Amino acid sequence: MKLVSWNVNGLRSALGKGFLDYVAAEDPDVICLQETKLQPEQAVFDLPGYHRYFNSADKKGYSGTAILTKTEPLSVTYDFGGDEHRHEGRIITAEYPAFYLVCCYTPNSQDGLKRLPYRMQWEDDLRSYLRELDGKKPVVYCGDLNVAHREIDLKNPKTNRQNPGFSDQEREKMSVLLDAGFVDTFRYLHGDVTDRYSWWSYRFHARDKNVGWRIDYFIVSQQLKDKVKAADIRDNIFGSDHCPVYLELEV
Repeated sequence: MKLVSWNVNGLRSALGKGFLDYVAAEDPDVICLQETKLQPEQAVFDLPGYHRYFNSADKKGYSGTAILTKTEPLSVTYDFGGDEHRHEGRIITAEYPAFYLVCCYTPNSQDGLKRLPYRMQWEDDLRSYLRELDGKKPVVYCGDLNVAHREIDLKNPKTNRQNPGFSDQEREKMSVLLDAGFVDTFRYLHGDVTDRYSWWSYRFHARDKNVGWRIDYFIVSQQLKDKVKAADIRDNIFGSDHCPVYLELEV
């Protein structure tokens, strides 16, 4: 089973730049999208063979996630936890016979880490949610998680320390999640490889210089790690600031 996760930074924009051509060439079983920036009724495109599930933010043109899947899930739920986590369209959970798939667009801590307190609550509550699911069947957790976990996950760790996405607090929450029984599939297969990133700023020719961050992940329950056949980052597609990441799983 091939799964793709991609922050498209506006699905309507991506559709005008070759998104459907990419899907046809990649031919994944499941596509998880983040930052779709649309309401479900605005998702007007032809993608035969896929069931489509959208979770949109209350605020139009903001955030949002989607799952496009060839196999109809056993169930699909939107958001999680308390009311504070249910307005930005950041989580979709699809249940399959062998696992739960959780598509996530993690809140950014924002400049000056002004949203860090909420981010910390999000991380704790989501970890509890993932562990609850994992108690029923294995979990595949993916998306733009807005954190570079280790220093090798971004080009300039020293100058970015305590910036959003590389604060000590955010990195520690990722460590706690992995210690709770989950595996970063990219690191599991590729070890300490460096200079592999999934996001680049549009500023300062960062993409041309490969001054990037790895903030897009496929994370799986420990019990699934031996079923991971591939996990990697695709080349940058049509100038998007994010690359798709993918997972091949034996199910």
